[in-house]
Order: sequence, then C-alpha cells, then structure tokens
Amino acid sequence: MNRLPRILAGTMLSVSLAGLPALAQQGGNPVETQAPNAPNQEPAFQGQTRAPQPAQPVDVKTEVVAEGLPHLWAMEFLPDGRMLVTAKAGAMHIIGTDGKAGPEIANVPEVFSEGQGGLLDVALAPDYESSGRIFFSFAEPREDGNGTSVASARLVPDDQGGGALEDVSIIFRQMPTHDGNKHFGSRLAFGPEGELYVTVGERSDAEPRVQAQDLQSGLGKIFRISQTGEALEGNPFIGQDGAQPEIWSLGHRNLQSATIDGEGRLWTVEHGPKGGDELNLPQAGKNYGWPEVTYGVEYSGEEVGDGITQMADTEQPIYYWDPVIAPSGMAYYDADAIPEWKGAFLVGGLVSQGVVVLHMENDRVKHEERVALEARIRDVKVGPDGAVYAVTEQRGGGNSTIVKLTKG
Repeated sequence: MNRLPRILAGTMLSVSLAGLPALAQQGGNPVETQAPNAPNQEPAFQGQTRAPQPAQPVDVKTEVVAEGLPHLWAMEFLPDGRMLVTAKAGAMHIIGTDGKAGPEIANVPEVFSEGQGGLLDVALAPDYESSGRIFFSFAEPREDGNGTSVASARLVPDDQGGGALEDVSIIFRQMPTHDGNKHFGSRLAFGPEGELYVTVGERSDAEPRVQAQDLQSGLGKIFRISQTGEALEGNPFIGQDGAQPEIWSLGHRNLQSATIDGEGRLWTVEHGPKGGDELNLPQAGKNYGWPEVTYGVEYSGEEVGDGITQMADTEQPIYYWDPVIAPSGMAYYDADAIPEWKGAFLVGGLVSQGVVVLHMENDRVKHEERVALEARIRDVKVGPDGAVYAVTEQRGGGNSTIVKLTKG
C-alpha cells in the first residue's frame, strides 16, 4: 500500500505540554503530574493530552455493595436491578440486591483462562426484557491456539439466584487463531439500530500484532455485526478483495473499553504501549495506526517501530495518556444523580486505580477528573439509580468487589 508522507515524532509544529498558561485558562492543572514516558513526543493539537481538571471536581462518596466475589471481568444490570457478572476463570453469576453472588450459571462454554484470557464482556440484547437473550465474549480454546469469540444465549434465571444459559450459539470468531495468552480485548456495545460492535486486541506478540494493519486479518480491529454474527450493510470493506467484511475500523492495539454516547456513536479507549493509551471515536474504514503510528514507547523504552506519532493517512486519537491509565470498562453518563458528570465518559483505570472522568466539549476532552479508589478498576457501569458502579480486581487474580459511587 502506498503511504502518504510520514511525519516523525517531534518534527511537526504542535502544541507543547509546556504551554500550560493556555491550559490554565480552561480550569485547574492537569490531574497527571508524573513525567511522561516519551518526553520528546508532542501532541498534535492543544488538549490532546493532560487536559486540566475541572475547577470544582465532584465530591464523591463510595460504598462497597458486593465483596468476596471471584475475579470479575464485566458486569451488566438486569432489569430487576440485579447484576449479571462474568468471572475471568469462566463462570457467570447473578449478584442479588443484597450483594451476594448466586450459584454459577450453567452451560457457559469452556474458556481459555490463562494470562489475559478468560470469560470477558457481557451485554444484554436490546430486546432482553422480551427475549432474555444475552451476548458475551470470551477467549475460546481452539485446536491450534485460541482467540476472542462472541456467543449469544438465553439467560434463564432460577429461584435459587442462579440459572442456566439456553440456546447457546457462538455467532462470531476473531480469526486467525493464535497460540498466545495476551490482548484478547474485548468489549461489546450495541448501537441504536441493534448493531453489535465487537472490539478485540492484536494478540500482542511481535509477529501477529502487525496484522492490525491487514484487512485479511481480524487482529487489532473493531467489528460491526448483526445479532446473528453477519457483516452489516454499510460496513466499509464489504466487497473488497480479501478483506474481512465484518471490519469497521483497523489499526487498534488492545481494546477493553467501549460505549455508545448520547448520539448513538461508538467511543473506545484502548491500551497503548508504555505511554500511549488512546480515546477514539472510531469511524467506518479509518485506520488508527497501530503498530506503525502511536504515542508512547515499547515497555523496554525503545521506540515503537520508527517512533512515528503522526501519519497523513491514519487518525489521531481524540486524547491520549502518557503515562498510561491502563483502561478497562467504559460508560457514558446520561443520568441525573451526578449532574456535573452529565455527558461525560467514565473509564476504569487499572494502573491509575480509579475511575477516570472525561468531560467532553465538541468531541474533545475539556477536563479530566479522577476518582481514586485505590484498586484496579476492570469495569464501569451506570446503574438504574444513576449511581456509578465500579468493578475492582487484584492483579494476578484474587477477589473482586463492586463499589458504588454517588455524589457526596
């Protein structure tokens, strides 16, 4: 593929982080005070990183509503206020309104739970109240390795707080299969027409990760599919020779945060390298650069590829973090219980150990606020009561808790 001229890091006239007087006019100092991992890289536009804090951050009260849970990966509210959760090791549970986990849900498919693999995201079908159908993603063990797959099933609760999955069907498999244990993604998000967005990773290892740029490969992509797994009309690569028709966008690293905003648009936050987590508004057919174009550096401190942060035919992130927050889980806040957060994105931070609140204006980050929870946050959801619920985890396993955030 012929590339347009490349722009090497630091060679384009852009706004330096030293331009703090301009930032200060918008609010407080940036919440991030640590030195960047890639100090010579500069943002492409003002406010692309280290946005100021709001002038008056919200006073947040926290309450543990469930504890002693297995190592969780995702949660979703059921219509009756109970929570459906996935445990990384491969179990699904319903958490009662008393905070207690019911028995394991029967008939969950076998998962590959080594490394970063496991039972991953879960989402209710848009018509769940009538169909009882749920969708979930998981690292699927396969004959020659593993990969991220998506299944649908009918959730049939029982009187003991448990239940079973019925009519289980794997509707989509990320291909090719890879024999590894990293970067499975994955989040599921339903658009306003019932379309299902599936985010995945590029499997991390040096050889397969370059396939994030290859339309014949499902690594490092966002897919847009029907609820039975087919490519949807309007997908950008339908009919293109060799391209997987389910692909919506490409050039992604490891997508573990996704949500739909108030206009029905998909937003994502992906794990970057050391100093390169990204907020994006993924558009049909657009290339988000990885691993050819990125902020940040390899974990070794070396440049990623040629150290390129901008290229004419790849998209700039809306926002990036250096150092990283290690994002997992994401919600759009459209409730009234915390009015200051209306229209904001809430992102779980594994390394930053709390909830990151992104206040938006004209599709840019106007302010960044952080709610410290002193725990790795794996998922974030807005409850039917308008409170925010965060799922914690311990690195390497251990128990999870669910923490409720309300205005103090």
